[in-house]
Amino acid sequence: MSLVYLAALLVSITGMVVLDRRFGLFFWSDARRAAVVLAAGVVVFLVWDLFGIGLGIFFRGQTPFMTGVLVAPEVPVEEIFFLVLLCYLSMNVFGAVSRVGRDTREERR
Repeated sequence: MSLVYLAALLVSITGMVVLDRRFGLFFWSDARRAAVVLAAGVVVFLVWDLFGIGLGIFFRGQTPFMTGVLVAPEVPVEEIFFLVLLCYLSMNVFGAVSRVGRDTREERR
């Protein structure tokens, strides 16, 4: 049992939090809305994963870098953290692009 992949995901999520805090992109912009959007995104992708697993499209690969802990059949605990990272990254990028667009429009005025 290895924690390498989980640790890498947690370090990456921490990086997203640091960027978010520094630039006020997502949670530091509106924490309640951010929590709802993040939770909804994780749930949507988790349901997508479960459908894919049920249809035989997705499966858990064997690797020595994962803990081996499953939260559901074929769903490792790392998948939850990966989905959090994916959604958090997407919303931070959206927040950054929105801010750049807003700043550019203000400069033109």
